[in-house]
Amino acid sequence: MALETWLTKVKKTISQGFGSLRATAPQTKPAVMIKKSNVGVLAFEIVGFMSKLLHLWQSLSDRNMARLRNESISLEGVRKIVSIDEAFPLSLACAEMVENLRLIAKSVSRLSKNCSESNLRCFDQLFDEFANTGRDPYNWVLSWKEMEAKNKKIDRYVTITGTLRRAMEELTVLESGLRKTLQFKKHKVSIKEQKIIDLKQKILWQKQEIKYLKERSLWSRSFDMVTSLLVRSTFTSLSRIKLVFGISHGYPAYLPRSLSASAAVYPSENPNSIVCDFVSGPLIKSSKSLEKNGSLHEFFQLNSKILKPPSSTLGASALALHYANLIIVMEKMIRSPQLIGVDARDDLYSLLPNGIRSSLRTRLKGVGFLASDRVLAGDWREALQKILGWLLPLAHNMIKWQSERSFEQQNLLPKTNVLLFQTLYFANQEKTEAAITELLVGLNYIWRFEREMNAKALIGCTNFNGFLNLQNPS
Repeated sequence: MALETWLTKVKKTISQGFGSLRATAPQTKPAVMIKKSNVGVLAFEIVGFMSKLLHLWQSLSDRNMARLRNESISLEGVRKIVSIDEAFPLSLACAEMVENLRLIAKSVSRLSKNCSESNLRCFDQLFDEFANTGRDPYNWVLSWKEMEAKNKKIDRYVTITGTLRRAMEELTVLESGLRKTLQFKKHKVSIKEQKIIDLKQKILWQKQEIKYLKERSLWSRSFDMVTSLLVRSTFTSLSRIKLVFGISHGYPAYLPRSLSASAAVYPSENPNSIVCDFVSGPLIKSSKSLEKNGSLHEFFQLNSKILKPPSSTLGASALALHYANLIIVMEKMIRSPQLIGVDARDDLYSLLPNGIRSSLRTRLKGVGFLASDRVLAGDWREALQKILGWLLPLAHNMIKWQSERSFEQQNLLPKTNVLLFQTLYFANQEKTEAAITELLVGLNYIWRFEREMNAKALIGCTNFNGFLNLQNPS
């Protein structure tokens, strides 16, 4: 009896314990188990982030960095009107790449809020911390080989998801065609039954194809999986930027108009062999300033300041795009001055800002109306071609850069590797306007020379015809 009483007490205690567990279980379950949902239709937006990350990584390759270091910053136009100091265009290139990555990271951050893993949901904080201090608690920075493997995977997802989008658009067209066909039949329009059967069969095949593509593309992948791919690529890309541009302690190594020396990039498959040497050392703020400001956005704030054009540049005066179009128009006129009419000449003059008009009037004072010197016209043509040789590429780059960043194109992948320092955005306004004025003075002379030559030829032709009429009176 005593044993039975003891067993009863034990059974009661155990049942009470299970009861308390059941009572508390519903409260803890939602916090631990979060349903992992698929990205679905957001896949089409996500491939845009992925494509931009791939493009950025390719621009950071050894070959492109060597071309940037040895060729791009040495362009004659860059040295003439942007900066003769190589550190300045290098700092702009670095800052622009960091800014492009920051914008991608901003999109990834919005996506990460849908993840079930807490570390992914905190991506924005962790990314800022990594940018400032280099701290990577989850080892998201990949090795070179791992990044290349991830990029191949990302590229496959981009390709398949793009195919899915086209397939869905084609299905929409087929279904619209079927609805119209059935509507015509409803109104007793002669429609072959076989045509309707064929359309329905095509729609069925198309739906099967879409189902297959959805399973293989980003559409059926979870937010956690997709975000993890993007997060690792973002961290690794920032690490690569810091490596090739010699950034340490979370701060940009190059600052505008600084005395820091240029980085020497040695191409290699192993990124660890890329060395950045400095003559005077990178300009780095002490860690005390970060503690004082207490801002996790210090790195990106400093980077944004580098991209702010100085007051002496065309970017600051909002004339870069206007001057680019003006230079391209003048190049066409210089190429065929004999085709320029008076109206076209007046239209060109109306495009000139007041500063250039004033300097042009000063340059043309005292110039006579005659322009018959063939040698001088040839010298002017040669001089204009030399100016256009270094100025025109910057103008074309300005148009390309601006068009790729327009509102309509901002979600598309850039088709070129044009950077801001290769455009007129950071060009010195005074030097650029002096070059444009020189083009206008030269164009004025060869235009008048062509008109005079045409007039003399016309007079000569008229006199010759008159002579023939005198010789052969009717």
